[in-house]
Amino acid sequence: MNEMVQPELPFSIKEIERDGIVMGVLSDGTPYLTGRGLARMCGVEHSVIFRLTNNWHEEKYKPRGQQIQKILMRHGYDKDILFTKTIGPNGETNAYTDSVCMSFLEYYAFDAQQVNNETARNNYRLLATQSFRAFIYSQVGYNPEIRLAESWKNFESRVLLNASVPVGYFSIFREMADFLVQLIRGGIIINEHTIPDISVGQAWSKYWTDKNYNSIYGERIKHPHFYPENYPQSAADIRAWIYPDRALPIFRRWLQEEYTSHRFQSYLENKVAQGCIERGNVPVIMNAVTGKNAIMPGTLPASKMLKQK
Repeated sequence: MNEMVQPELPFSIKEIERDGIVMGVLSDGTPYLTGRGLARMCGVEHSVIFRLTNNWHEEKYKPRGQQIQKILMRHGYDKDILFTKTIGPNGETNAYTDSVCMSFLEYYAFDAQQVNNETARNNYRLLATQSFRAFIYSQVGYNPEIRLAESWKNFESRVLLNASVPVGYFSIFREMADFLVQLIRGGIIINEHTIPDISVGQAWSKYWTDKNYNSIYGERIKHPHFYPENYPQSAADIRAWIYPDRALPIFRRWLQEEYTSHRFQSYLENKVAQGCIERGNVPVIMNAVTGKNAIMPGTLPASKMLKQK
C-alpha cells in the first residue's frame, strides 16, 4: 500500500454543517466534504464510504472500485489516496475534494446498483450546475478576495513594523518586499503560516557562512524583527540577521539566480504538502516571480511598496 506522507496536516479555515452535510475550505482555498458529508450527499451510509476509501488500495480492483476509478481518471484524479488528512474544528478528519466528490456522486447517481439513486442524482445535478467550488464557497461564506486583502494587510503591517534598520545594513525582509509583492499578485496567501522571508533568510545565512562573507564584507549583526499582533510569532523576542550594505548586490544576485531559480519550487511544494497552497497555483506563483512581468529585487521604489494592490 502506498502511503502519502504529510509532515504537517493541512488545516480547515472554514467548516460548517448544512442539513447533516459537513463541508469546509482548507487553508489553500480547496473546498471539501468530510466522509460523512460525502456519504449523505451520495445517499449511502458513512460506513460504505469509509470502508471503500480507506481500503482503496484493494477496492479499486473490485467491480465497484473499477467503475469509480474510471470516473476518477476522467476527472483527472490519479492519486493513490482519495482523501486528505486535515485538522478541523473537531479534530483530525478526512477531507474529500472536488474530483473525488464529483466522481463518487456520479457513480452513486447513475451507476450504483442501489434501491434509490435519487439523493445522489439530485446532488450531482446541483453541483454540476454551479460547480463544487462555488457551492462550498457559498455555503460556508468563503470569499477568496477577502483572503487576498488579508495578505496585503499582513504585508503592509510587517513593512510598517520593520520600517528601519541601522545605517549601513540591509534586512532580508525589507529587501524582499518586491519579491513578496509578486507572490501576492500570483495568489499566494501571506499569513502566519506562510512567511517566505524565513526560508530565504535561512538559506542566505547558510550561504553567507559557507562563503565566509564576514571576512569579506564585514560582520552581520542581529536586529529586532517584529510581527503583527495576529501572528503567534509576535509574542516572541525575535532577532534576525541583518547584513552589511556592501553585500547587497551579492544578495540580490543570489536571490534571483540561486534561490528563486533553484530553491523556491521546493518551498512551494512544502507549502502544498502543508495545505497552505493549492498545487495548481504553483506554476502561477513561480511565473509571477520568474516571468517577464516579475519585478527584479531592489527595483520597486519604497514609496510604492504599500500601493501594490
